[in-house]
Amino acid sequence: MIEHVDTIVIGGGMAGLPFGLRAARHGPTVLVEGGLLGGTCLNRGCIPTKTMIHSAKVAHLARRSTDFGVTVGEVGVDLGAVVDRKDEIVASIRQGSYRAAERADDFRLVEGWARFVAPRRIEVDGEVFEAERVVINTGAQPAVPDVPGLDGIDYLDSTSALDLRSVPGHLMVWGGGYVGCELAQMFRRFGAEVTLLQRGPRLLPAEDPDVSAVIEEAFEREGIDVRTGTTADAVSAGDGGVVVRVGDEALETTHLLVATGRTPSTASLGLAAAGVGADERGFVKVGAGYETSAPGVFAIGDVIGPPMFTHSARDDAALLYRQLFRGAEISATTRLVPHAVFTDPEVATFGFTERAARDRFGDEVGVGLERFRGVAKARAMGETDGFVKIVTGPERQIAGATIVGPDAGNLIHELVVAATGGLTVDTVRDAIHIHPTLAEAVNAAAGGVHRPAAD
Repeated sequence: MIEHVDTIVIGGGMAGLPFGLRAARHGPTVLVEGGLLGGTCLNRGCIPTKTMIHSAKVAHLARRSTDFGVTVGEVGVDLGAVVDRKDEIVASIRQGSYRAAERADDFRLVEGWARFVAPRRIEVDGEVFEAERVVINTGAQPAVPDVPGLDGIDYLDSTSALDLRSVPGHLMVWGGGYVGCELAQMFRRFGAEVTLLQRGPRLLPAEDPDVSAVIEEAFEREGIDVRTGTTADAVSAGDGGVVVRVGDEALETTHLLVATGRTPSTASLGLAAAGVGADERGFVKVGAGYETSAPGVFAIGDVIGPPMFTHSARDDAALLYRQLFRGAEISATTRLVPHAVFTDPEVATFGFTERAARDRFGDEVGVGLERFRGVAKARAMGETDGFVKIVTGPERQIAGATIVGPDAGNLIHELVVAATGGLTVDTVRDAIHIHPTLAEAVNAAAGGVHRPAAD
């Protein structure tokens, strides 16, 4: 027997659930989730990692207490208690998701793994559903590199690392992107010896090169062994844990954390049965309106590829809802999507980097730079690493910005809003900023925008 509904949503992450709840206002809706509501962000990503990163920062500040004239005893970390706190916070937020699902009219949560059996028709544990529209929001998962020996050892990924209840003696992190960098610093602050392997010439290769320099210096100061231009050629079990072969060198570690990227969760969906096309990596191909190659089947979030952030996925869901149920014309091509890396110092950016802006605008590019060492509030906090960099186009419009420093993830939003509203950098320059605040760095950078000579 086939159950006919108006909308099927596959995946109850931070975009799929709100889309499904809003779709249910317009007709019967089924949301299929094989794991827990909230998806990667809530259960395995954003919320749990940032909760534990904050615990790590508390330990770090406690060790630095004498810098602020405060004396404390020996600092210890109970990683089990840190994990328990993380789990409690995640559970409390997740409970709200389930309550919302239970209260919604014309909405049914089906727990299980969905598989397409025909266009706009899925099967879940023997039940078959068909709908006028289907939305795929199955997200992504840690990628597993094809390296000899990896399938023969116990290694960590970004999910399992968050459940360790004792601090590793030595953690080798393989991958210098945002996941690898965040977890490397977190475990170092918990007390582990940490080695970070990065294939490319610098950490955080997607960011402005000046950002990489600041982060690498901070990591080395904290005792993280950063090895750029390095990758694992093979791994094997060793007496004390894992042996990682790097060229002619054999490196021993108690724990190996693999953080070499993410891959879309599409392998078991049966996309071919639905006529849904995917690229060579498995990401679902969509057009400007999020529709796949199969009419009536749409996809949003990480499963369609970069930018792979919760906030961009939520925006995908909002745009698709307005298109399908409000008749709006939508486009994601011109939106500004900021992102942050929650290292310490934090990194936040959007739009053009300085180098990309010069490639686009040539001599018309403007750059304003303010270093946090010149900001009174940053000096008072003892957090002076980093800078604010604002990049402008020919008419002094804000083309992009990069902040690396304290609370960068919050500071960036002033510039995001200004750029979204079409304001020039002069508006940010002329707005009165409270003293003493970190936001004065943004104000000062805006006031210093000029056209530097090209490299």
